[in-house]
Amino acid sequence: MPIDADVVLGPDVKIFHPDLVNLYGCTIGAETRIGAFVEIQRNAFIGARCKISSHSFVCEGVAIEDEVFIGHGVMFTNDLYPRAVNEDGSLKSESDWQSVKTTVKKRAGIGSNATILAGITIGKGALIGAGAVVTQDVPDYAIVAGVPARVIGDSRQRVDGQVISKDDK
Repeated sequence: MPIDADVVLGPDVKIFHPDLVNLYGCTIGAETRIGAFVEIQRNAFIGARCKISSHSFVCEGVAIEDEVFIGHGVMFTNDLYPRAVNEDGSLKSESDWQSVKTTVKKRAGIGSNATILAGITIGKGALIGAGAVVTQDVPDYAIVAGVPARVIGDSRQRVDGQVISKDDK
């Protein structure tokens, strides 16, 4: 079954293609929308009113707060030193690594095909450009882009100078 019995779904969650997702051991908040070909692993948390676009991967240890946008093909990681085998050549198992926590704060937006490395905090209202590789924490309301991602602006203002976010600063 693509949606395991241990998944906690809040009210009015919309999963557009339930047969084309892989959700297990996770919590999904109220009114969140999830596209096709999304995997959300155990011990991941998705807040309320989020949008998780198709082909995205949210791994164990990722916490996404309310009203966050995740673009198509966004990849989270949870291992700082990924390896298939141990020093002795034996295959790694669950007991051979620790999941590293990653947090995406309220109302952040992550563009398509961005990669978020383990242990990162993406600040409130921050915007991550499409294709960015986020290797360090992103401040609240920062706009970051590139490989590695660097701050290029402030998400509280439009190009014409109009304030678009009146959230507390």
